[in-house]
Amino acid sequence: MTTTNGTSKAEGAQPPAGKKLLILNAFVMMCSGHQSPGLWRHPKDQSHRFNELEYWQDLAKLLEKGKFHGMFIADVLGGYDVYKGPQNLEPVKVSGAQWPINEPLQVVPAMAGVTKNLGFGVTIATTYEQPYHLARRISTADHLTKGRLAWNIVTGYLDSAARNLGHTSQPNHADRYAAADEYIEVIYKLLESSWRDDAVVLDAKRGVYTEPSRVRKIDHVGKFYNVPGPHICQPSPQRTPVLCQAGTSKSGQAFASKNAEVVFVAGHSPSVIKKNVAAIREQAAENGRDPQNVKFLTMLCPILGRTQEEAEAKYEEYTNLASVDGALALFGGWTGIDLDTYDDDQELRHVESNAIRSAVEGWSKSLPGVAKWTKHTVAKHIGVGGLGATVVGTPEKVADELERWVAEADVDGFNIAYSITPGSFEDVIELLLPELKKRGIFHEDYEVDGGTYRENLYKRPGQSGLLPDHPAAHYRWRVPEEDSQANNKRKREDNDTKP
Repeated sequence: MTTTNGTSKAEGAQPPAGKKLLILNAFVMMCSGHQSPGLWRHPKDQSHRFNELEYWQDLAKLLEKGKFHGMFIADVLGGYDVYKGPQNLEPVKVSGAQWPINEPLQVVPAMAGVTKNLGFGVTIATTYEQPYHLARRISTADHLTKGRLAWNIVTGYLDSAARNLGHTSQPNHADRYAAADEYIEVIYKLLESSWRDDAVVLDAKRGVYTEPSRVRKIDHVGKFYNVPGPHICQPSPQRTPVLCQAGTSKSGQAFASKNAEVVFVAGHSPSVIKKNVAAIREQAAENGRDPQNVKFLTMLCPILGRTQEEAEAKYEEYTNLASVDGALALFGGWTGIDLDTYDDDQELRHVESNAIRSAVEGWSKSLPGVAKWTKHTVAKHIGVGGLGATVVGTPEKVADELERWVAEADVDGFNIAYSITPGSFEDVIELLLPELKKRGIFHEDYEVDGGTYRENLYKRPGQSGLLPDHPAAHYRWRVPEEDSQANNKRKREDNDTKP
């Protein structure tokens, strides 16, 4: 491990040959319940306090104590209004299924103020915000967190959001990604190319704050955006925050393979996501990137107990409190399918909808013990943990499952979804992490104490900016070699004259 001043500390756990040190993020949302609707009713759940700053600060401190790499905050800009629809928000209003929900970026600096190493990933959609404005927001947050920001790039998927933001419905999928390609190009130009690394000089003798020649317009003229620039913020510690992405469609894979440093995937078994992981790594290599520099995190909800019986008792307690309507409302938003149109006891493997049959067949293969898949079975299945895997058991059993996902799907880590918070994360820290460390697959400490998110994600001290093989690395306006030498000489002379 290396500190920011270059001093060495004892090295953390090194993985056994052929294994990976896992990346762990806490998967949360500025709402109650998140992936487990209705569990705000549990007496130990605190997610209903999401409006309180202290709740988020305490959670951030807990996660940093456990050496989590980051907190990933999901977001939506509308309500889930497909179930019992159309445009019906009653189920989410009653159940609290990701409703109400706050804007996540605002809480990040407050959490950064009480932590030193934890990274913060925030979901922000490209479809409804101009890149010039977003560049300012993320640069500001990267400054205030000292380089610990990540941006989960999404194009949006809810028509309820589109209707409130100037559209009658979501732009079609291909158009959203075409616009996103240009959007991210504008962001790169603003964050990386508009200011030279040494533009801010703070030269009191000359009265010069910023060297005018070291800031330039970007003069972007495109199909979707016209942005003359320059960027309104000086370069932040990372310049570009860690780039995350979650789409695995054909367009999503192409976007991720060019831009994403972290890709979020979800499925109930490794076989569901294995092909997507392999396809994106292959395309990343075609784009000149080291495919191992694209980190894949899959969503997983662990229900932990010191014994199998204790874990199963927790799971039964949680499923009894989960909201059926809340779960089916989330399912409707995620898939566009209203399961209310089917009878209570109707077997979903035999309905006309290809989308439903496909989803249920996938669940059937990973959970062969379920005799009949009805809408209530689906609700129970996704009511605790959502569309990702929910693993119930001892630390040893859950650790075995994590290792299986890594071996079979080639993922690099996990977005840990909670049943109750902070209880689920406390269980991970107290019960699961010691087992992972014993196996040598989780770090003992952060690689760079006080470092940026990118440094600790990649375990590369000094690598606060985009990796050299990233397609956007060439945008960075660096100090020319001759100027760099002159600056170093000037600094040495200044130090020599100090008393």
